[in-house]
Amino acid sequence: MIKKDSNPKDALGTKKVPMSVIPGPVMMEVGNALLEGALKYGRHNYREIGVKASVYFDATMRHMWQFWEGQDIDPDSGIHHVTKAIASLCVLRDSMMRGNWSDDRPPKSEDGWVADMNCKSARLVNKYPDPPAPVTQLSQKQSDNHS
Repeated sequence: MIKKDSNPKDALGTKKVPMSVIPGPVMMEVGNALLEGALKYGRHNYREIGVKASVYFDATMRHMWQFWEGQDIDPDSGIHHVTKAIASLCVLRDSMMRGNWSDDRPPKSEDGWVADMNCKSARLVNKYPDPPAPVTQLSQKQSDNHS
């Protein structure tokens, strides 16, 4: 029996888009989030009619703020807020790739504004090198356990 050092398919396949790097459970959750939209609005309706950037930006940010403020699960769907945000971004990006989105973003900010803000943040962090510990969900739970 002749052994090959590598399978010729391996040499070609490793240079293609790697689907194996995508976490399956997250994609399954996103599938359910997109299913909810399909059932409510029609499957792939956004591909036909397009989307406004602001609507999907707002939806994404609402879900992320709800998550950030401690609500993990969307009470309307039972789906995690982070997953709902990912689904919103999937729809927006799909429409962008197809060229059927409305770019209703505000006028562009000057390049470098984030770097400027990061410099200001760094100056504050350097000015206060030993801040008190933040109050977080984890610290609250630990405090409750010691009471």
